[in-house]
Amino acid sequence: MTSATLAPDRPAAPRRSVRSGLPLTRVSGLGLGVAMVWFSLLVLIPLAAVAVTAAEGGWAGFWRSVTNEQTAATIRLTVGTALLVTLVNIVMGTLIAWLLVRDKFFGKRALEILIDVPFALPTIVAGLVLLSLYGPGSPLGVNIANTRIAVFLAFLFVTLPFIVRTVQPVLAELDPEVEEAAASLGASRYTTFRRIVLPSLTPAIAAGAALSFARAVGEYGSLVLLTGNLPMRTEVASVRILSSIENDNIDSAAAVAVVLLAVSLAVIVVLDVIQRRVIRRG
Repeated sequence: MTSATLAPDRPAAPRRSVRSGLPLTRVSGLGLGVAMVWFSLLVLIPLAAVAVTAAEGGWAGFWRSVTNEQTAATIRLTVGTALLVTLVNIVMGTLIAWLLVRDKFFGKRALEILIDVPFALPTIVAGLVLLSLYGPGSPLGVNIANTRIAVFLAFLFVTLPFIVRTVQPVLAELDPEVEEAAASLGASRYTTFRRIVLPSLTPAIAAGAALSFARAVGEYGSLVLLTGNLPMRTEVASVRILSSIENDNIDSAAAVAVVLLAVSLAVIVVLDVIQRRVIRRG
């Protein structure tokens, strides 16, 4: 008899997760199932319903909806402004996070609180605040209401905290002694930042940029009062979607939503590729 026949039957080994190698227990398997059901109910099924609605008119109807002159103008304005705002936030958000973590100055605690105001403030109230500061009765003498600059400003306001709050905790965990060691070996400040600091911050910056872009693309409340929602000029995609729904044109509204979803996913993929390359080169 072979040793294989003499060996007692052994229970099957528990399944192991691919990335961590830890066994997937019954409790963790149940948790995974509940999480997937919850995620499906909140995200996957609604997104699938929107995609199905957009496809009801066929490809010709979908293409006609998104290439309509007014709709195409709103998509270009929304996506273009959101990308520009995200680029500004990458620079300014990282800079603000650096100041909050590495420097001490008067008013630092107040700034920490003010950064989170866009999170807590209802967007329609944010629009009212911006209109009072930069509208016809501006105490600053600056009137940008009903212009594309107003769209840019509103996007900046509502997306300000994202990169700051994703980069700040990562930056706080970095060991300054590593940077000091690099400096003692003759590395310049730029080299130290590029080879040591930036690779560590890149995942957080990319995550904050993705959140910033997604928030800007879907923003509505802060734009209603400040931009005037002028067709072909200041109308954004979210307003166009609402207008289509109010006119009982659900297929067109769903088509625009699908385009925004596709653009957002593409931006997330691009950011992920960029962060991987920066980390690899760093």
